[in-house]
Amino acid sequence: MTVILICLIVALVVALATLGARHMQLTQRHAPEPPAGETRRILFPFVASALSVRALDATLRLARAEDATLMPVFLARVPMTMPLDAPLPRQAGIAIPLQEAIEQRAARFAVPVDARIERGRTHRHALRQAIANERHERIVIAAATEGHPGFHPDDVAWLLATAPGEIVVLRPGSEDPLLPLAAAAPPAARRGAGRRRAAGDRRPVELAR
Repeated sequence: MTVILICLIVALVVALATLGARHMQLTQRHAPEPPAGETRRILFPFVASALSVRALDATLRLARAEDATLMPVFLARVPMTMPLDAPLPRQAGIAIPLQEAIEQRAARFAVPVDARIERGRTHRHALRQAIANERHERIVIAAATEGHPGFHPDDVAWLLATAPGEIVVLRPGSEDPLLPLAAAAPPAARRGAGRRRAAGDRRPVELAR
């Protein structure tokens, strides 16, 4: 009887250990290593008409320290009443100057930039598309604060619960300056820039025509 009881206890311990290991495999999300010969990539999604300078500079310092490429991704929200690939001239007028300003600031840090535009029915949908479509080892986001645009607490919680890899959340202070927009480009140049960035998406689109 004692031998049988010992066997049952051992079997139970082994089963619990197996279940625990399986649970850890399912819940842990490790950042993938970049392919051989390629640099790390930091996904930096943004959602509004301005960015915190301190949040961007912190991301650029991290990219420089890791010898990584910064991937600023503008998340364009497309209403349900419009096709997902419909022209969005108003959002193009926000995205392109901001991306140009990011590139200018990144040049001061000697950080390469690979900008993107991702569409979705909501900002979260667009972010989900960007995460699925773009190779990256880290995601850095700026949380929204009073007077500063960014991701709201429910979006931050969703990202932490579902996104793979390393995630850094920055919360700018209320006194942080906003990133000034780059000098306005001629309409034709902006259209070209919109095509150039959108062409990097898995689904090529234009925000403005």
